[in-house]
Amino acid sequence: MNTNETHLKESTQLNNATHGRWRRARRAVVLAFVAATWFAAACPTPASGAGLLVADGGFGGVLEVESHDVNVTINNGIAVTEVKQVFQNTEDRQVEALYTFPVPKGASVANFSMWINGKEMIGEVLEKKRARQIYESYKESRRDPGLLEQKDFKTFEMRIFPIGPKAKQIVKITYYQQADYDNDWITYVYPLSTVSSGGKTSKTTGKFAMSLHAKSEIPITEMESPSHGKQFVIARHAESYYQAGLETTGGDLNRDVVLAYKIARPKTGIDVIYSKPDSQDGYFCMTLTAGQELTKMDTGMDYVFLLDISGSMADEGKLKISRNCIKAFIDELSAKDRFEIITFNVSPTTLFNKLESAGEKSKARAETFLTSRSASGGTVLDPALRTAYKYRDEDRALNVVILSDGMTQQNERAQLLAAISQRPSNARVFCVGVGNEVNRPLLGRLARDAGGLAAFLSRGDNFVRQAQAFRRKLTKPAMRNVKIDFTNVEVYDLLPAKMPNLYHGAPVRIYGRYRQAALANATLTAEVNGREVTMKTEMDLPERDSDNPEIQRMWAWRKVQMLTAQPKPHANDITSEIVRLGEGYSIATEYTSFIVLENDAEYKRWKIDRTNALLVARDRTARERLGKQLEGMRNDALASLGPQGAKGVQGANPATNTTGSTPGRTPQFRSPAPFSGGGGGGGPVGPISLTVIALLAIGARRKRKQTGNLPDEPPTGEPSPTQPEA
Repeated sequence: MNTNETHLKESTQLNNATHGRWRRARRAVVLAFVAATWFAAACPTPASGAGLLVADGGFGGVLEVESHDVNVTINNGIAVTEVKQVFQNTEDRQVEALYTFPVPKGASVANFSMWINGKEMIGEVLEKKRARQIYESYKESRRDPGLLEQKDFKTFEMRIFPIGPKAKQIVKITYYQQADYDNDWITYVYPLSTVSSGGKTSKTTGKFAMSLHAKSEIPITEMESPSHGKQFVIARHAESYYQAGLETTGGDLNRDVVLAYKIARPKTGIDVIYSKPDSQDGYFCMTLTAGQELTKMDTGMDYVFLLDISGSMADEGKLKISRNCIKAFIDELSAKDRFEIITFNVSPTTLFNKLESAGEKSKARAETFLTSRSASGGTVLDPALRTAYKYRDEDRALNVVILSDGMTQQNERAQLLAAISQRPSNARVFCVGVGNEVNRPLLGRLARDAGGLAAFLSRGDNFVRQAQAFRRKLTKPAMRNVKIDFTNVEVYDLLPAKMPNLYHGAPVRIYGRYRQAALANATLTAEVNGREVTMKTEMDLPERDSDNPEIQRMWAWRKVQMLTAQPKPHANDITSEIVRLGEGYSIATEYTSFIVLENDAEYKRWKIDRTNALLVARDRTARERLGKQLEGMRNDALASLGPQGAKGVQGANPATNTTGSTPGRTPQFRSPAPFSGGGGGGGPVGPISLTVIALLAIGARRKRKQTGNLPDEPPTGEPSPTQPEA
């Protein structure tokens, strides 16, 4: 009998001995991955967020939200969101509760914690069958396991039991993502419209607080909240650091929170950040951004808008959001442009049945047509897409813009992919994901295969600004056939493997690995309006860098997404690689799950390495360093207030220089060499597409060649990752 079988036998005996006592944790917490697709630039990426704990079994309602605290740090376009919620069981009985939590597109969940016996317990990721086997062994016992499993592309489930009579339960989620960057604006969205399976909405009887810190190497010129306006207090501490805060007591948490800030516009450029553990190959994230020197096209363009009016679009006001976005976009069209609107559910319906010039009369007819549409029926996209191709004019570019939640029938997806491959040569497909229930994998692939963009619509944002920004992408020439070559360094596992087109205002992010420290060069070649252009930048690959550990997890998450999208994702070799990445980088996937045990001794008993606990400790240390840097910048800003020269009062923070940056290291945002084909070089770019906490300094030290693949342990002396917060 092997060790695991022995453990299972012992647990079964314990279950029999304690039969009739508490039914302990069955499966625990639904972490609903709100997949967000689409509109990579036209509409912002929501960073979903309102966790909801519901008493399960039909005997109780929503547990009261005693407090809901959200802390967000956006460092050079990279956002880390930490949500901590305290729930109160108002009943005189213990309950099993279902935890529902939405997480946004492109986000990597770095940690899920629950408090057991007053102590924060951090989950670990195991192969799915083993995690389920261990979990089942605790049923009917006096232990408190939790199991987080992926149910489909957007949903994770977990249950919490028991929550005692009148007791409280604390949960914490931390995830990383890129904030949407479009033209000069970086937008962050935190949805608060979570609805449980029983139709309960999220409310708080106590405090809801949100604090956001935005730091950028490119100066920030303004910040606003399109959703909450003056309810946010916004402070400018420096041209590179703004802070925003909102706090309220009681009420529904059913309105998305949107914050946006404007930065100085960069020229076309390449930026790189790194992460290099002692015992591994390094990681990097490269961002390509198109600047203003790409001239505007003078010719008009053709647009066909495909609006999903199926029954699923009635939920969460998705149809209204889509109408508003199309209207805002059409209002921005010029007299040289032509457009058509096609609505679809099980069959398509056209407005003009031809391309109509974007004049006042046609725009008015479009608004009337959109208002008359209602949501009903199923979703069959393929006939609408093939109808849109009929509007092709060989002398003009055809832009097909789909607005949908992507909840099409399963048997139609192969047809859709075939329709994309058969599109006219001058046609591009752009996808706009609407609402929290979005089929991101499908719509993202449709747009990617068609040379377009995919992103996400939020009802709290500024539709006019987003429509203007999206149109700018289409009227400025894209960089096509993008290729990157590296010299003086061995680079591997680039993601994406095939470079997408580069649009104005929609940066392309590339993750990769490198073998050893080096001073290398990256050369980008692409076509703009049929002309080949070249850009070069130096890459100072460090020997060690501990300031950006989140890159490691994001690289692994991207690779898992790539493997999952393979034609045969269930092949043994692909499955094994997904499990290896999931366990090594703590990523919940179709084949791996998070499990939370009662204490460290239980993890040891099952021979489960505390990989994620070490990763969380490492990431928190990096975040603390960033927090001290921001504190120094705030102190520098305060130095000019009040009487100057007072005794015993220190002005600037001695731990920082006058700009609040950490002495000795500077971020590596390099300007590339100018286009060899004409045009200018570039300065730094706003967002780097990680999903990270901190973009601090980039080192330039070297180290011998390393070949490991799993994340390193935090430095000696770091606090235990399982200790409760002060």
